[in-house]
Amino acid sequence: MSQPNSSSFSPPSLVMATIGLSLATFMQVLDTTIANVALPTISGNLGVSSEQGTWVITSFAVSNAIALPLTGWLSRKVGEVRLFIAATLLFVVASFLCGVAQQMGMLVGFRAIQGFVAGPLYPITQTLLISIYPPAKRGMALALLAMVTVVAPIAGPILGGWITDSYSWPWIFFINVPIGLFAAMVVYQQLRARPVVIKHAPMDYMGLAMLVIGVGALQIVLDKGNDLDWFESGFIIGGTVVAVIALAVFVIWELTDRHPIVNLRLFVHRNFTVGTLALVGGYAGFFGMGLLLPLWLQTQMGYTATWAGLAAAPIGILPIFLSPIVGRYAQSFDLRVVASLAFLTMAATCFMRAGFTTEVDYARVALVQMFMGFGVAFFFMPILSILLSDLPPDQIADGSGLATFLRTLAGSFAASLTTWLWNRRATMHHAYLTENLSAYDPATRATVDQLGGPGQHSASLLERMVESQAYMMSTIDYFTLLGWLFLAMLVVICLAKPPFGAKPGAATAGGH
Repeated sequence: MSQPNSSSFSPPSLVMATIGLSLATFMQVLDTTIANVALPTISGNLGVSSEQGTWVITSFAVSNAIALPLTGWLSRKVGEVRLFIAATLLFVVASFLCGVAQQMGMLVGFRAIQGFVAGPLYPITQTLLISIYPPAKRGMALALLAMVTVVAPIAGPILGGWITDSYSWPWIFFINVPIGLFAAMVVYQQLRARPVVIKHAPMDYMGLAMLVIGVGALQIVLDKGNDLDWFESGFIIGGTVVAVIALAVFVIWELTDRHPIVNLRLFVHRNFTVGTLALVGGYAGFFGMGLLLPLWLQTQMGYTATWAGLAAAPIGILPIFLSPIVGRYAQSFDLRVVASLAFLTMAATCFMRAGFTTEVDYARVALVQMFMGFGVAFFFMPILSILLSDLPPDQIADGSGLATFLRTLAGSFAASLTTWLWNRRATMHHAYLTENLSAYDPATRATVDQLGGPGQHSASLLERMVESQAYMMSTIDYFTLLGWLFLAMLVVICLAKPPFGAKPGAATAGGH
C-alpha cells in the first residue's frame, strides 16, 4: 500500500479531498438507514407485505458484508484511489437503478448490487485519509470521519421520511446520484497524481465462492422461510442444506488455506472472540430496533414517514457530543465497565419501550430514542478496542475487517428475524384476543355498542382495535427480548481479560 508524502498536499487540496471522501462515506452510511422509514410505502407501492419489504434492507446488508473481505485484495490489484472512484460511480449507477425499479424483485437485485459496490467505500476512505494527512493531524481526520458516520444515521430517517412524504420513495435513491458524482469528481481531481503501487495479491476464490453460496442461501432461507411455512417447504429444506454444507466447507477451507479471505484463526484470541460476540449481538439488537420502530409507528400508530423519521432520529443526538469524549478518555477506565454502561443503557431503553401502549405519544418515543443514544456513544469504541487488544500488530487490520464483516452480517440476519418474529407474535396475540370475542359475550357487546352498534362498520373497527393491540403486544415482546439480549451481552463482555491497550484505528474501524 503506497503512502505518499502527506506534506505534498496543500491545505485547500486536503480540505477538498476530505470533503469528497467524507461525502461518499456519508452517502453509503446514509443508505443503511434511509430506506427504513420508507419500507411501508415501498411495500405498499410494489404490492408486497412488510415482511417481504424487509428484503430491501437485507439484500443491501448481506451483499455489503460479502464485499468487505474483498477490499484489501481489490485495493492491491487496482490501487486505493481507483477502487474508491470505481466503487462510488458504481454506487451511483446502482442507486439510479434502484430508483427506477418497478418490481420488488428488481429493487432487491439492484439493492444487492448497491450494497456490494458500497462494501469497500468506508475502509478505503479511512485508508486514504490516513495517507494524505500528516501524522499529527490523522487523529483529527479520523474523528471527522467518525462524526460523518454518526450524523448519517440521524439524517437517514429524517431525509427518508421527508422525501417519501413530499416526493416519492424513488428519490431516496436518486439523491445519491449528484452526491456520488461530485464526490468521485473531487477525489479524482485531488488524488489522481497519487502514486499507485500494484501488487500481486493471491485470491481465495474457493473461500469467496463458499462464502457467497453459504451466506446467500442462509439469507434466502431467513427471508423466504415464513412465506413458505419454513421446513414444510422443500425449497427451504434444500436452501438450509446448501447453507450448512457451504458454510462448513468455508470454515474448514479458511482454517487451512495459506491466504484465507477471512482469517478465522483470529478466534484463538480470547478478547477478540469475546469482543466480536458482544459486537455482533449488540449490533443485531441495535439494527433490529432501528428497523422495527419506524415500521410499527407507521403501520400501527398512524405516523407519516416524516414523523416516524423524526421519532427515530434522536438516537444520534448524544453520540455527536459524547463520541469524541469517549474516544479521548475511555482508555482511562476499564473498558469492560464502559461497554457495560452501553449495554445497561440500551437494555433499559428496551424495557422502557416494553412499557409503551397504543396511547404513547411522540415525545415519549423520541425521548427514549435520545436516551438510547447515550448507550450507542459508549458502544463501538470500547468494544472495538477490547476485541483488537490481544491481536498481534500485523493482524489488527484482519481483525477489524473480520469484526466489521460479522457485524454487518448480523444486521442483515437481524432484519429478517425481526419482521418474522414481530408478525408471528402478532398473529399469536391476535388469535388469543379473538378467542373470547362472541356476540353472546357481555364485554364484546358493550364494545360493539360503544362503536355504534352491530354492523359491518363496527365489526371493522373492532377488528382494527384487536389488530392494533396484537401488534402492540408483539412489539412489547420484541423489545423485552432485546432488553435481555443486551443484558446477555453485558455478561459476555465481562469475560474479556485486561489489559486493553489502545490500538491504532480502533476507535473508527467498523464503527458505522
